[in-house]
Amino acid sequence: MLKTLQSLKTNKIVKTYAILDFKQGKTFYYLKIRAVLINNSILHIREYISDNERIYSYHWQSKDGKLICRWDNAPHYTWLKTFPHHKHVSEKIEESQETDLENILKKIENHI
Repeated sequence: MLKTLQSLKTNKIVKTYAILDFKQGKTFYYLKIRAVLINNSILHIREYISDNERIYSYHWQSKDGKLICRWDNAPHYTWLKTFPHHKHVSEKIEESQETDLENILKKIENHI
């Protein structure tokens, strides 16, 4: 969680962010964040991290709500070589490596 928050605080493309939900136990945390980027696009961040698993979704959309890209590891595209890791680009599903917020912010920065 600290790494995620540090990435948001220090990255130059993040204008503002709000923590929408946070839950923590002895061996896990769940974090849901909405970040506004310097071009006014929105990045929705969800992370569940425990001793046994890591579930993530980084949903990047335009300021008018149109999907630009979403990276996640929901286990529903079993035919992909990178299963369960994948990304949604418009209507297409593509292979994607496991990722974290720091990498996503770098990808978005290169794009904007």
